[in-house]
Amino acid sequence: MRIIIAGAGDVGFHLAKLLAYEEHDITLIDLDANLLQLASNSLDVATVKGSSTSYRILEDANIATADLLITVTASEEINITTAIIGKHLGAKRTIARIQNLEYLLNKDKLDLKELGIDEVISPESLAAKEIKRLLKESALTDSFEFDNGKLTLLGVTIDENSSFLGQRLAESTQSNPDQNFVTVAILRGQETIIPRGDNEYKLGDHAYFIAEPEGVGKIMELSGKPRVGIKNVMILGGSKVGYHTAKRLSRKFNVKLIEKDKDKAFELADELKNVMVISGDGRDVDLLQEEGIENMDAFIAVTGNSETNIMSSLVAKKHNVGKTISLVENIDYIHLSQDIGVDTMINKKLIAANFIFRYIRQGNVISLTSIHGVDAEILEFIVNLGSKITTDTIKKLDFPKAAIIGGVVRKGVGQTAMGDFQLQPKDRVVVLCRPGCIQKVEEFFK
Repeated sequence: MRIIIAGAGDVGFHLAKLLAYEEHDITLIDLDANLLQLASNSLDVATVKGSSTSYRILEDANIATADLLITVTASEEINITTAIIGKHLGAKRTIARIQNLEYLLNKDKLDLKELGIDEVISPESLAAKEIKRLLKESALTDSFEFDNGKLTLLGVTIDENSSFLGQRLAESTQSNPDQNFVTVAILRGQETIIPRGDNEYKLGDHAYFIAEPEGVGKIMELSGKPRVGIKNVMILGGSKVGYHTAKRLSRKFNVKLIEKDKDKAFELADELKNVMVISGDGRDVDLLQEEGIENMDAFIAVTGNSETNIMSSLVAKKHNVGKTISLVENIDYIHLSQDIGVDTMINKKLIAANFIFRYIRQGNVISLTSIHGVDAEILEFIVNLGSKITTDTIKKLDFPKAAIIGGVVRKGVGQTAMGDFQLQPKDRVVVLCRPGCIQKVEEFFK
């Protein structure tokens, strides 16, 4: 596929990196020569320096032969204009990054497709949706359900209270004779480990499991973490992410939102009827205590300052808040969360890039999910009749070492998949896989 990406910033660069693994023909357009040089040195992409709204620049990028044009610059106006011009110059499909959610909510009324924009995405809205997903349970760093909970991805931190600590994976199966969960990844510092039997759980590891419904409680028990639901949530920052997060969460939780700007706080109070909006500086520990930080089950910091978000989340942890989430601008910060004590750090640009990748990806993957900070993807397949994956048990298939089969939903029942398990047609299979290995894994399911 020929793909043109307008904008070589964090979203464009990360998206180009993901797509490069798929061996697409990618061209990056940007005004910043340094960003283009960085991309050219790191990725197998072509680059064009200039404004993506320029007819000449788009022609230099061979827009007429583009299967897809993705506009993800920092300017909403440039993104919309580029998508419209690009479509009229021959791009088959266009995706534009926006900030104004009126476009997203009224795209049918506005008839954006008629203008030339096939899809619009908002990093702020996607970040709010991701935060809601992360608030499944305070003891978990991550949680994702497959097929309405028939299988669940869980992330937990290995601490002093964990029975997993110091065990090899092969030994941990003795603590779980029912084999109703399997470890699919370990994040240790910035290293992502696709685990095998001789790998050992170490202090501070983030371990990720695929579990059957009965296995979820067993993981919580062995990890020494009580199951605690979330009811009271405090949000720091009335940014676009803060606003949309509060709006989503207020349907289910008791939400307090703290905003430093007094005028903005009054505006938010008018718009968010089910949210208690407080005007004040969330960096003030006394204010957080006055507003009952110790009674919160979750604390979400989404101001425009990464350091403020991280430090306030650490303050929340000091007051025994079970779940903390920080919005950070620097993608490299995400790997630091387990080292400094914040449960989860998210980056809205990274979320947007991953969403676009899932949206456009072709092949026989029916779903694709990213785990924050982990250099791997969770893929879901439906097994086809006659595919290579059905020819033998898993341990005899020469399955790629950079991937692991976590579980299977067969006839509506979720079950883990160990080495002696043999897959059958119509099985729904959950696989954790490094990005560069996706195509090799797909070959088994064709």
